[in-house]
Amino acid sequence: MTLNNNIEFKGTKDGLVIHLDESCEYEKLKQQLIERLEHAKNFFVGAKIAGIEGRELDNNEESEIIDLINNRFGMVMVEKPVVYSKQEEEVFSGLEEGITKFIKSTVRSGRKIKFDGNVVVMGDINPGAEVVAYGNIVVMGALRGIAHAGANGNNEAIVSAFKLQPTQLRIGSLIARAPDNSSYNPKYPEIAFVRDEMIQIEPYLTKK
Repeated sequence: MTLNNNIEFKGTKDGLVIHLDESCEYEKLKQQLIERLEHAKNFFVGAKIAGIEGRELDNNEESEIIDLINNRFGMVMVEKPVVYSKQEEEVFSGLEEGITKFIKSTVRSGRKIKFDGNVVVMGDINPGAEVVAYGNIVVMGALRGIAHAGANGNNEAIVSAFKLQPTQLRIGSLIARAPDNSSYNPKYPEIAFVRDEMIQIEPYLTKK
């Protein structure tokens, strides 16, 4: 992963928000943040910092980052920056018209795809592969891996596939598995959704 992907600065009306990649270890993030700020030191002097988001920080890590950007690089805090956790992210609501990522191939074992919107896979999701989406997941083939729709808290999301046989299926905060019956082999597309606090799976048949 490149430095630009691990550390991002987002402009808001209240100042800059620093985004730290959630999958990167803390010491590496801290060093890359120092390098990024040193590279454009004159630009960042006096900049207002409104928050830190992405990777969750413990109290010591948070204090170290705040001290670093405040005292070493002369940035101006908007009081104390807000440190956003995953749970505080805005729930993705664009299930009907939101941004959509198209995967024009089969998702093979060992690959993980995560997207902050809807995902359409124009192939299969193989066992050992994982697709995580804040919105819906639609598979134009067989879903035999892991799928997690509504991953940041939207239980209104759906998962559909021509063959819905996941090793694990999640929607929002709920989790389900495919039937253990190895002979289960649906001949029609299926759709998974949440009803009565449970994940339900039904045939996806168009109405005439």
